[in-house]
Amino acid sequence: MSAPPLTVIGAVLDGETVALRCVGGKIAALGPEVGPEPGDETIDAAGAPLVPPLVNAHTHAAMTLFRGHGGDLPLMRWLREKIWPVEAKLEAEDVYWGARLACAEMIRTGTTCFWDMYFHPAATARAVRDAGLRAHIGGPLFDADGSTEAMKEATLENLSLQAELGPETSATLAPHSIYTVSEGLLRWTAELAAEREIPIHIHLSETEDEVSGCVERHGVRPAAYLDRLGMLSERTVLAHGVWLDRAELELIAARDCTVVANPAANMKLAVGGLLPYREARRAGVRVGLGSDGPGSNDSLDLFSDLKLFALSQRHATGDATVIPAREAWQIATGARSPLLTPELHQIRGLPGREFDAVRVGGVADFLLLRAGAAELSLGELYSDLVYAASGSIVDTTVAGGHVLMRDGKVPGMGEIVAHAVERSRGLGIGE
Repeated sequence: MSAPPLTVIGAVLDGETVALRCVGGKIAALGPEVGPEPGDETIDAAGAPLVPPLVNAHTHAAMTLFRGHGGDLPLMRWLREKIWPVEAKLEAEDVYWGARLACAEMIRTGTTCFWDMYFHPAATARAVRDAGLRAHIGGPLFDADGSTEAMKEATLENLSLQAELGPETSATLAPHSIYTVSEGLLRWTAELAAEREIPIHIHLSETEDEVSGCVERHGVRPAAYLDRLGMLSERTVLAHGVWLDRAELELIAARDCTVVANPAANMKLAVGGLLPYREARRAGVRVGLGSDGPGSNDSLDLFSDLKLFALSQRHATGDATVIPAREAWQIATGARSPLLTPELHQIRGLPGREFDAVRVGGVADFLLLRAGAAELSLGELYSDLVYAASGSIVDTTVAGGHVLMRDGKVPGMGEIVAHAVERSRGLGIGE
């Protein structure tokens, strides 16, 4: 549903006091001379900083239900012992309420768009629609048990269901990984993605064992293996990339893929490394930032992940200049990859365009930060956003011209939490 006209006055953008007017979900006017028109909803920002929202480029939203469950285990034991057995029992309503909680947490901390890979994707799409966000959603593909044809049928059915749920969500194809999906199903995924021009979202090179196993089975490293199957293109999102080497990064850059760093989950699951950002930048790779699932992070506050991303890259390289604060902020807002932005449908017409500025004609997604917040009161704004801020500095979240949060309060949060707790307990989590 289109948002009613909204005018924000008294906001501070790049040091200048401005107003902006939103009509039909787009920013229609922006500048110091803009004012409300009769009938507009009006917000007085009272000097609040105006910034673009964050884009969570890799998560499993409904895994809020798994938060704090098996958190002291390494990745594969965590999956096999704590996660996969419970996921086999998931119902659509479980996913809906887990995703609704995730959406509320993202609204509260300044994320308005996310990339999701999880079961019952239509349920996640409903949650996104009801929350007022936007997301790119795919049901995970697995066929290690030989269920290839059944997985193809389920994938096509999910795509049909998602197509009926409106413009807030876009469907993706989400093969889980090279170690849980057969070569045949990966080829089929690549062909379907090319035929329908649908993005692919896959985990890649998260662990060193994944790399050595790929070399042993296929004779090449993971990125080269995916390329051989036709999986790498400008519509491909590769989550993690911890163990990518220089040749793989150059290949990924040549194919114009996007790699998503997930530093908090990588550290919590002790995968032994981080995305090699300095080498990725040198190769020209597009990079985004993700939280990973709230069962393995366990937070959806992307401000926290942003700080951890920047600090960990400095620490790993011994180079305090490896990632300037403005650059880190652009990564967190999706500005370094057109694929990650809300204008997904326009990707082929906008190669390399800058998306990090709030601008006339853009989607009316933006944040108002707390005016006078101690974390933002001193120093350079981008440095403060990266190193001092957390999601608690967000006062107002607007997506598509709809005000989803004002004064730091998400409507209905208590009810959403209660439903999520009930669904989690029904799955036997925490017992």
